[in-house]
Amino acid sequence: MSVYFISGIDTDAGKSIVTGVIARTLYQQGVKVITQKFIQTGCRGISEDILKHREIMGIAPQEVDTDGTTCPYVMTYPASPHLAAEIDHISIDTNKIYQATKKLSTLYDVVLLEGAGGLYVPVTRAYMTVDYIQEKGYPLILVASSKLGSINHSLMSLELCRIRGIDLRYVVYNDFPNDSEWIKNDSITIIRQYLDRYFPACKLLELPVIEGNSYPELKVEWK
Repeated sequence: MSVYFISGIDTDAGKSIVTGVIARTLYQQGVKVITQKFIQTGCRGISEDILKHREIMGIAPQEVDTDGTTCPYVMTYPASPHLAAEIDHISIDTNKIYQATKKLSTLYDVVLLEGAGGLYVPVTRAYMTVDYIQEKGYPLILVASSKLGSINHSLMSLELCRIRGIDLRYVVYNDFPNDSEWIKNDSITIIRQYLDRYFPACKLLELPVIEGNSYPELKVEWK
């Protein structure tokens, strides 16, 4: 059984796409894999990110999706989890999320747990996403993007992982929107230099811009 936490350098870095593509790759290899959403805001019913994962995987929503196991907290207001919870009068208990992950771990070989936003997104007013990752000791897949200004977010996220002792296994560089080859190539070089210095065992993967429903492979080790 393996659990990976998947976070991004900020909102809209491409976490849901990366999570779905990794799940699709594992699924096509015959691995029993499921995705989980840490906390979902801005929707009702089944997590919209979970539905995106299933679409990419090419499978229908599963029973663990419809019964809420893959996303115990779905809140209506599109905001950081702590604020969305306050607006919906919900108290977030991270043990409920952890127990859901444990249940999924008994049913599947790999659980891909996608976070909400970046590492420092508040779960409550006093507890951040990175606190949860550090507390549980989950290996991390960090998604970076090619958006202008993203190199700052990437390096700050990597520095936070270093300071907190996070088990950083992969950085996935999302080529979208790929507005500048210069920016993309330089950002990848700078990220690789940082990893070589502080996380030499971490692998840097690149996700090309996806055209239609033609999904590339993103291979991660899971045993």
